[in-house]
Amino acid sequence: MNKRAWLITVMLVLFQIIAFADKAVLGLVAQQAIPELGISTVQFGFIGSAFFFLYAIASVLLGIWAGKVPIKWVLLAMGLSWAILQFPMLFGGGAAVLLVTRILLGGAEGPATAISLSSAHSWFRPADRSLPSNLIAIGSTLGPVVAAPLLAVIIVNFGWRWAFGVLGIIGLIWTITWFILGGDGPYGGKRGKPAPNASAVPESQAATDAEAHASETEAGSTEQDRLTGIDRQKRVPWRAILMSGSFVVAVFAGFTNFWTQGFLTTWSPKYLAGVVNLSPEMVAVFFTFPWLFGAAVLLALGILGRYLMRRGVSVHKAIGVPFGVSLAVAGASFLLLPATTGAASVALLTIAAGCSVIYPMAPSAMAYAVGPQQRPVLMATLGGIASVGAIISPTAVGLFMENAGYRTRPGQKDTAEMIANMTDGVHQSFGVAGALLLVAGVLSVFFLNPDRTGRLLQNKYATDAADESPVPATK
Repeated sequence: MNKRAWLITVMLVLFQIIAFADKAVLGLVAQQAIPELGISTVQFGFIGSAFFFLYAIASVLLGIWAGKVPIKWVLLAMGLSWAILQFPMLFGGGAAVLLVTRILLGGAEGPATAISLSSAHSWFRPADRSLPSNLIAIGSTLGPVVAAPLLAVIIVNFGWRWAFGVLGIIGLIWTITWFILGGDGPYGGKRGKPAPNASAVPESQAATDAEAHASETEAGSTEQDRLTGIDRQKRVPWRAILMSGSFVVAVFAGFTNFWTQGFLTTWSPKYLAGVVNLSPEMVAVFFTFPWLFGAAVLLALGILGRYLMRRGVSVHKAIGVPFGVSLAVAGASFLLLPATTGAASVALLTIAAGCSVIYPMAPSAMAYAVGPQQRPVLMATLGGIASVGAIISPTAVGLFMENAGYRTRPGQKDTAEMIANMTDGVHQSFGVAGALLLVAGVLSVFFLNPDRTGRLLQNKYATDAADESPVPATK
């Protein structure tokens, strides 16, 4: 086992935890921040959406940068930016400051998942990437789990502004640690260079790879021939990649994942407090349930994917199909939610949201369709486009609630009639989320096929490393 590779993976998991804690903090301070800042639910929902305003363009730009420089420095710059942007709210910023910092923070965090996965992929051979990829994805689900109880204590004892301050301090600690320990692995190509051959791989890792390859050869897997050359794929035109069926399906599936994220990080605590009628302390506990369940789903699917791919099963069957099935289960659960109350609502919301917060599996799958030079940009672009779901979702849920008659005033507590209106609005949003996830799940099962996409792109568009013009692929 390459200990350095797993140390980097642990650092990247922590990176994701911090990123998603940053997202979750807004929902956790909603109950106190909305009346103090003197804003409406729609305005608060707009601030929640604002996190994703620069998400897409920043994802693409930072993805391009990550394709040209060591990923270590990209991650370092991102972590430092996150930390600094938390402090203005600690020092008394109002609604306008919250809006601006959330926009900038979203831009800085946009490609977090894509860059983390690119870094991890540079440390593991193709057949072994499913598990570390899903562990990093678990970091994104653990962010709100860790944040909820910690920040709940901070909010109760020190006020809601200190929730932002604590996240800034934690971000600075991670940045310093990454500066000391971080680095890029032997399987990542840079500045147009192909991934290194076996001689460039650490001796301990080469031995592990040789042993694994021997067992795979005994299994007679033709798919392993494909995986062996995955990091030597040549550049192909971006237009062909972005118009491929697999990419389009991955974007739509990611859109539905981000839609759910937008609801969970902005409105879930208020839903649990108002509709399910939980105390603030219990909201902090139950808020973690979907994320914990999502972590369990990702761990199980990561282990399954690694097991299958080591035995020659295609990326489509090992990652794409399980990903699609999970989304379909999430969609069906969301559609059933309006018919439940109390504990049943919490249980079904846990399943629905938990099975849908597995977005990183989409870019992880698509990464197999291209070589390492194009991988960071592809995954970042996928995340950037898909993030539109999180831009729409918080505002859309706020509009559903307001159209159902739910309106708040500074200092006013929710009445029974207001809670009934809130319930109607949220249930309408559940119907939309369920339908989107169900369709995305079915499409992913049948059409999220990076194996086929990679073969078609290489056969038709493969380019010489020194010449970006298309040339016939070598057979």
